[in-house]
Amino acid sequence: MQKIHPTAIIDPTAELAESVTVGPYCTIGPRVHIGEDCILRTHCHITSLTRMGRGNEIHPYAVVGGDPQDLKYHGEPTWLEMGDYNMIREHSTIHRGTGNGGGITRIGSHNLVMGNVHIAHDAIVGSHCIIANNAMLAGHVQLDDYANIGGGSGLHHFVHVGYCGFVGAMSRVSKDVPPFMVVEGSPASIRGYNNVAMSRIGMSEKEIEAVRDAYKRIYRLRGGAGVTKIASLVRDWPTSKAIRRIADSVQAVNDGLNGRSLESKRTDDKRAARATRG
Repeated sequence: MQKIHPTAIIDPTAELAESVTVGPYCTIGPRVHIGEDCILRTHCHITSLTRMGRGNEIHPYAVVGGDPQDLKYHGEPTWLEMGDYNMIREHSTIHRGTGNGGGITRIGSHNLVMGNVHIAHDAIVGSHCIIANNAMLAGHVQLDDYANIGGGSGLHHFVHVGYCGFVGAMSRVSKDVPPFMVVEGSPASIRGYNNVAMSRIGMSEKEIEAVRDAYKRIYRLRGGAGVTKIASLVRDWPTSKAIRRIADSVQAVNDGLNGRSLESKRTDDKRAARATRG
């Protein structure tokens, strides 16, 4: 049974499941769908064009589904899609996509978004991610499953944090974070591998050993993630899913198909203006 406080303002086009709870002074805008067992605590705002699964909990003064903060956005209909059982804490902002950026921002399931977090337009957040207080995800940022972003960190647009990647607090991240790796600093650099998280999510000791080997060969020795090093890791750990994730990530960057590499392929008014001047 719905529990809707009389001070809540709900647009007539919004669709709320029967078990939704809406607290005092919340607003729900047009073309919003909220699934079963969601809870809107108080003073939170689901602005518009948002599809939300079941069991999500939105805390006070969060703004979900707001217009993108992008000068290229001109009011075209774009969306925010959120999965199940996410917790969005106080004062966080999650914005919809842009027309030339794919038109959608996606949030997976079972994520914890702490206070004052900003998730910008066209971002893609997987599942089981933790984004700590005051972290900022710029437009087009992608977090794979089990990514962990430390408090006060800033992620440059198009940055891709790989599966089980970890960003230390107060980091300035301007490059992609490979799967399982730990980065920190300003600018952030790779400092280790995410041993604790790998154990927590149930990876085998053999897989953790493979990641440890990859970290030593690629990131502790000079030369970076060269093709020869990646090929040798795949050859030495032929059945390791973790090594395959790392290899695929490096290959995607080299081929211009991932993360910051995509920035060079964007088509927007700024690049068009530069091309015209040139």
